[in-house]
Amino acid sequence: MREKIEAVLNKIRPALQMDGGDVSLVDVDEDNGIVTVSLSGACGGCPMSTLTLKMGIERSIKQEIPEIKEVVAV
Repeated sequence: MREKIEAVLNKIRPALQMDGGDVSLVDVDEDNGIVTVSLSGACGGCPMSTLTLKMGIERSIKQEIPEIKEVVAV
């Protein structure tokens, strides 16, 4: 599961890096379908980071891995 999530993040990462940010995988709770990520760089303090998290990262992960229910940031 972790490898699948990393593969999806690797697809998203270049777009984030173009804006000076990045995302890293922190934890995967397979029992509850929750992925925890950390947004860094420009994404860490950006007012749009919630939108990036939910509409970009979460949507992409859920499309490719339907058993994931939520993505949260720390």
